[in-house]
Amino acid sequence: MSAPEDGSKRPVRLFTPDFLTELFQNPLDPGYADAAARRRRDPASTAGWRGASARAVAVVVVAAVGFLFAVAYRETMADEPSRSQARAALITQIKQREAETDAMTARAARLREEVGRQRDAALSGSQAARLRNLEAGTGLGRVRGDGVVVRLADAAVQDDGAVNGDSAAGPPRVIYSDLQKVANDLWASGAEAIAINGQRLTATSTIRSAGAAILVDFRPVTSPYEVSAIGPRSLRDRFDDSRSAYLMRRVARDTGLSFEVRRAGDLTLPAAPEPRLRYARPSVSPSPSPAGSGAVGSSGAGSSGPGSSSRPSGGVR
Repeated sequence: MSAPEDGSKRPVRLFTPDFLTELFQNPLDPGYADAAARRRRDPASTAGWRGASARAVAVVVVAAVGFLFAVAYRETMADEPSRSQARAALITQIKQREAETDAMTARAARLREEVGRQRDAALSGSQAARLRNLEAGTGLGRVRGDGVVVRLADAAVQDDGAVNGDSAAGPPRVIYSDLQKVANDLWASGAEAIAINGQRLTATSTIRSAGAAILVDFRPVTSPYEVSAIGPRSLRDRFDDSRSAYLMRRVARDTGLSFEVRRAGDLTLPAAPEPRLRYARPSVSPSPSPAGSGAVGSSGAGSSGPGSSSRPSGGVR
């Protein structure tokens, strides 16, 4: 077969590149390519535009933050006078309430003494003496006698605000558990009556903390704390050998607290406030029975049976 002549050659067909061919051959958009070329030709102009934009944004952000801080400061300063006035008013009210409470407590003590005198006059000598002994033992009566005084005080504060002692050994102030330990060991050493800063302790007394304040039966006491106890002459020696005395001496040595125990003669401890009855309730008076019914327990003149009295002599009132 002979080769075709030149005049009979078929024309060469030129194919137009399709989309995929164009995509693979020219992956970058012409606009991006032109921008990259301009950056390569003049990098200073592009960097300057970016730097100016960043500075403008930073200035706007700083101005906005400064404005917010200024508004917050202005609002805080505007509210400060009202807060100071409210705080001063609360402090004044607290002092007034404390003064009223002290006055009412003193009046209650005077009335209690008057009731005691009237009661002693109505009772026989032995019954009055027994009742006074019971009141002294329960804390409801004022007592007087020899005993010991345990004094605890916070660490001294220096001029620069620092305190003496090692802060790692514990807080440089007396905490409520210190008073609890001292009171418990005084009871265990034979104390018959105890008072903390004039607050008489009873079987239901509590020693707690409210923040940095110490409350004895919900009444605040402040440093220095004097725990007065009336008891036998051996009270001090027995308390000196107690664990709480040993611990408090070590704490005082390490933190700078003040702790001392001394004998005291002729101590007078006030009576505790009247307790609130929790379990005892006034007995109900029996209703009168019909005449001639012969009901058991009916009360009458000269009756001496179990139903003749609604409460025992010397009971809870």
